[in-house]
Amino acid sequence: MKINHIGKENSVLNKFISELRDVAIQKDSMRFRRNIERIGEILGYELSKQLSFYSKEITTPLGIKKTNLPSEDLILCSILRAGLPLHNGLLNYFDDAENAFISAYRHHPNNDEHFEIVVEYFASPSINDKTLLLIDPMLATGRSLVAVHEAIKKYGSPKKIHIVSVIGSEDGVDYIKKHFPENTSLWIADIDENLNDSGYIIPGLGDAGDLAFGEKM
Repeated sequence: MKINHIGKENSVLNKFISELRDVAIQKDSMRFRRNIERIGEILGYELSKQLSFYSKEITTPLGIKKTNLPSEDLILCSILRAGLPLHNGLLNYFDDAENAFISAYRHHPNNDEHFEIVVEYFASPSINDKTLLLIDPMLATGRSLVAVHEAIKKYGSPKKIHIVSVIGSEDGVDYIKKHFPENTSLWIADIDENLNDSGYIIPGLGDAGDLAFGEKM
């Protein structure tokens, strides 16, 4: 797996990440969603450099200009519900992509820190031989992404997978490297070192779904 840690280099991306983490600023849920969306746009731009392109002649009012355009069939697949703002950011740039949605959540059968990942819903066009972007803002343990990938495999085989995340843990990145195909690429804004005993990223930013859309039951 190729790891593309975009936040390693200084850019305006750092501002958006810092605002996501800041406990004072993240209380503004609209700004929180917008910052994730803007990070999606930046990650999408960087990802686009690795796509296949074809040459096309464009007719302007004054002549002909040859340009290179993306040629891959893309499917954006976000993990509900936290993935929706990131999905919107990518869709702003890949506006002709097809779209898919899948649910995955942590189930705590014993009401303690131990959990299992439950996948219950998947709506998608055909993924066979297409380029699949798996969208999940928080790559904590990596178990949600692996469970989603296992569920999706029943419906077809994409020719390429790009995982798009905002913040991950080193353990989570190592986990998905072991469980995804070798030709998978990860595009991530920032990577933190630690997970706590409950499997949340430290320092991270908290629960992205709750911060974007409100607390759940």
